[in-house]
Amino acid sequence: MAEFSQNRGKRRDGEVLGGAVDFLLANARLVLGVGGAAVLGIATLAVKRLIDRATSPRDEDDAKRDSTCLEDSWQELSLLKATPRLQPQPRPAALSQPVPPPAPSPSAPEGPADADPPTSPQLCSPAPSVCLTFQEKLLAFERDHVTVPVAHVALAKQLAGGIALELQAYLRNKFPELPFGALVPGGLLYDGLQAGAADPVRLLVPLVLEPDLWSLVPGVDTVAQDPRCWAVRRTQLEFHPRGSSPWDRFLVGGYLSSRVLLELLRKALTASVNWPAIGSLLGCLIRPRVASEELLLEVQHECLEFPVAVLLAIAGAQAGDLLLAWPLEGLAGNLWLQDWYPAEAAQLRALDERDAGTRRRLLLLLCGVCRGHPALGRLGRGPLTQVVLHLGEQEADWAEEALGEHFLQALELLIGSLERASLPCHFSRGVNLLDGLREEDIDDMGCALYWGLRAPERLL
Repeated sequence: MAEFSQNRGKRRDGEVLGGAVDFLLANARLVLGVGGAAVLGIATLAVKRLIDRATSPRDEDDAKRDSTCLEDSWQELSLLKATPRLQPQPRPAALSQPVPPPAPSPSAPEGPADADPPTSPQLCSPAPSVCLTFQEKLLAFERDHVTVPVAHVALAKQLAGGIALELQAYLRNKFPELPFGALVPGGLLYDGLQAGAADPVRLLVPLVLEPDLWSLVPGVDTVAQDPRCWAVRRTQLEFHPRGSSPWDRFLVGGYLSSRVLLELLRKALTASVNWPAIGSLLGCLIRPRVASEELLLEVQHECLEFPVAVLLAIAGAQAGDLLLAWPLEGLAGNLWLQDWYPAEAAQLRALDERDAGTRRRLLLLLCGVCRGHPALGRLGRGPLTQVVLHLGEQEADWAEEALGEHFLQALELLIGSLERASLPCHFSRGVNLLDGLREEDIDDMGCALYWGLRAPERLL
C-alpha cells in the first residue's frame, strides 16, 4: 500500500510537472519558433528526469539498470586505459643523439611488492659513425672495381698468347703470299693500364711493306683533310708496276686501302677460322663478335671473360708509331688511323718512374668511373689519357696522398674542355679528340661532370 501511494504520489508530481512543461513549451513555440521550442523541450525533460531520480527512492529495476550501465562504463574505461598511448618524443637535435625509449604502458601488470624491481636493459652506446674522406673512398673504389687480380692477368696473357700463335698459323696457311709479321699480343693488360675486365687485349697483325714501294702521306694533305689519319701511297709504279708487291691487290686509287684489308680479315675470322677447335685446345670458348665494326673476339673462361681486338697495323712515320686499319667513315674510309696508344703508355710510364707518381692509377680510376656511368661512358679512354698527360706535366706532387685532389683537377679540366668542345691531342695539337662527339653528348657529359665535381662521392 505504501509502495502504491509512493508510486501514485510520483505520478501526481509527474502530472503537475508535465503540465508545467506543456505550458512552457506552448508559450516557447510562439516566441522561439518550432526549432527553439524543440531544443527547450529536450532540455526541460532532461531536468525533469534528474529531479525524479534525485527525489524518489530507487527500485530494483533501476538499481540493476544503473549497475549494468556502471559496469559497461568501467569496462569501456579499462579498455581505454589498456590501450597504450604513444608519448610524444622530442626530435633529436642531431643524428648522433640516441632516441629516448618509449614510456612503459600503464596497463602492464605489477609484480609483488617484495620482488626486486626489473633491471632496465643497459643501452649500448651507439658506435661512432665512420666518416670516410673522399681520398679513402677513392682508394676503396680502386680496390673493389679497378684492380684486376694477378691470377686473372696471368691467365688472360696465357690465353691471348695461345690465340696469337693459332691465328698466325692460320694466316700463313690461308694467305701464304701475304707477308704478315709475327702476331704480338699487348695493350692495356700488358702495360698495367687495365681497368677491370672490359678493356680488350690488343692483338697486332703487322703488314710487312716494301720500303721503296710505299710512302706515307699525312691526312691533312689528302681529300679527307683529317689530321688523325695517314694515306699509304704506292710509289715507283714506272719501275715496279702493279703486281710487283703482294699488297697491290688491295689498292684503291693508288693507295693501300685499309677498308679492303679489314673486309678480308673479317671474312676469315667469322667464316674460316675453326674457333671451337682452338678454344677446346686452349680450354676456353672463343667467338668472333659479328655485329661489331671492329675485329673483336670474345674469350670466355670459367674464371674470367675478356675481348681480344685484332688490329691490322703498319709502321708509322716515326719510330714506334703505328697506323691501324680502322672502320672510318666518309672520305677517310681508305685511310689508316694514327695510333697514339704506344706513345701515351710510354709517356705515362716515364713520368711515373721519374717521381714514383700515380698518374697511371689516376687514369685507371677515371676509366673505371666513366665506364659505369650512363653519360660518361661515351667519353672513351683517349680523352681521359690526354687529360692525365696534361696534368702530369703541370702538377709537381704525384704522391698517393694527392690522388683525390688530382682526380678533382681532372674533372675540372674535362669540364673546361667540354665547354670549349676542344681537347687537343698531347702529341699532335691539330687533332681535337672531341670532334667525334655530338653536341647532345657533350652537354650530357658536361652536366654529369659538373654535378660530379660538386659531389664526387656519387661518381664512385
